[in-house]
Order: sequence, then C-alpha cells, then structure tokens
Amino acid sequence: MSKQWTEIATSKFMSIKEGATSLNIHYNDTEKGNDVVVMLHGSGPGASGWANFNRNIDSLTDAGYRVVLMDCPGWSKSDTIINDGSRSHLNARILKGLVDGLGLGKIHIVGNSMGAHSAVAFAIEYPEQVDKLVLMGGGTGGGSLFTPMPAEGIKRIGKLYREPTIENIKEMMDIFVYDTSHLTESLFKTRLDNILARTDHLESFVKSIEVNPKQFPDVGHRLNEVTNETLVIWGRDDRFVAMDLGLRLLNNLPRAELHIFNRCGHWVQWEYAEKFNRMVLDFFKHGIE
Repeated sequence: MSKQWTEIATSKFMSIKEGATSLNIHYNDTEKGNDVVVMLHGSGPGASGWANFNRNIDSLTDAGYRVVLMDCPGWSKSDTIINDGSRSHLNARILKGLVDGLGLGKIHIVGNSMGAHSAVAFAIEYPEQVDKLVLMGGGTGGGSLFTPMPAEGIKRIGKLYREPTIENIKEMMDIFVYDTSHLTESLFKTRLDNILARTDHLESFVKSIEVNPKQFPDVGHRLNEVTNETLVIWGRDDRFVAMDLGLRLLNNLPRAELHIFNRCGHWVQWEYAEKFNRMVLDFFKHGIE
C-alpha cells in the first residue's frame, strides 16, 4: 500500500456531463506537482484507481509528479451507467471532462487493460492534451492470433460479474497474476466487499454487454494517429489479454517501445511494482528516442 498517501485523504468527486445527463465521478488527486500523470484502471469487478495503482503512487509523487486516479463510470464510487457504445470512448469523454474541470492541460496517461483502451481513445480524440502514454495489457481491441477468444480470464471476469462470490474472486485472481503466493484472504475479502458495495455496477455492466457485446472496439486502423511516445508493457503470462496484441500496438503505433515481463500476468504494475516504477519514471524523463 502507498505510505505517503491514503485513499481517503486524496478522495474527491466531480460532476461531469455525459450527453443529456451528469455523472458523479470519483477520483483521487495528490494535487502537488506541475506535470500530471493520470492513471486509468481495468474493468474487473471491484476495480478502482486506488486498487490498481496504490503501489505506484509514491514513486511518481516523490519524483515531483501530480497523480490523478480516475474511477471510470460504473466502477468504485463513480456513478453507474448502462453503456451501449464504445466504453473506451465513454471513458475518454469522462476523462476529458475531468481534465478540463481541473484545468490540467497536457497529461501523461498510464492505463491498465480497459484503462489502456481508454488512454488510446483519449489520445485519438484529444491529441492536444496528451504527452506520453504507458499501456499495459490493452490499447486496442480485436482478436489474438494464438489465443481463442474470449480469453480464459475474460470468461472468469464475466462469471464474477454474474456471480459475485469469494470462490469466483479466487478463481479469477488465480490466473490474474503469475505468482499467486502474494494473494491473501484479506485481499480477496476487500475485493468482494468492494464488489458487493455497488451491485448496481455489476447489473449495469452485464446489461451493457447484453446491449453491446463489443464494449472495447478494435481501433487498430487508427493507431497511426497516435503520434505520442508510448511505452507498451505486457506480462508474458497474461491470460486476460494475449501478448500478441502488444505486438500489434508496437507495429501500428509510430513511436512505441515494447517491454515484456516474463513470469508475469495481467497486472504488471502490481507484480513488478519497483521495476515498473523505475521504467515509467525513466520513460517520462527521457522518452524512447
């Protein structure tokens, strides 16, 4: 857990327009620092910015960065929504509202899984507001050449959304990371508590999938528009989003670099936090060129 910052002390809300309605969006903000890093979480039940990135915040703030964690609509303490279009672009629009509301200007974005899809969508739609990108376990939709779709992990996420039990959490987490020895009963219980605290999120996600099964469309044909320096990071043993999708990003993004962690699953920033933090800080400071 983060030592310098706490979830409660950094917790904030902002009302953001989405079409004809307004959504109350939760985010965490360290507030200090000139350069801003926005971190976007994945789509697993009970996910949040804090749960995804609490091992990475101190490293960034110690280096002088302001860190903002946005909870996407339908997760954590943000309002829920039934989404019938691209969720990647929905999240991008909400992020645009948050960035403008906070007067942030250009931002670095770190995205994990769904967060990586959303980061790419934001970079495509609002290029003037993006500096550097870090994408882990996501970034474009589409199928894997080698892994039958949907992937094993995605099936287990779907099962957990429909049946939120401690057994199904353990089943999902068993393949979420490579080394399961660091997973504790306390972690499982906290995740279940987070899930059951907002059953409306579960119901809305399931309904969204029924309305539009392709919540994260393939934007491969538009990746050439993303001219930002991009660090793509993947776990060799990712059983949620196959590694060859990382190769697609490398092939289609004009200014990308790919680093693959062996003996690592879908949560690089958690499993290899110290090395991940060093790599990201070096990338923000020096870029890839």
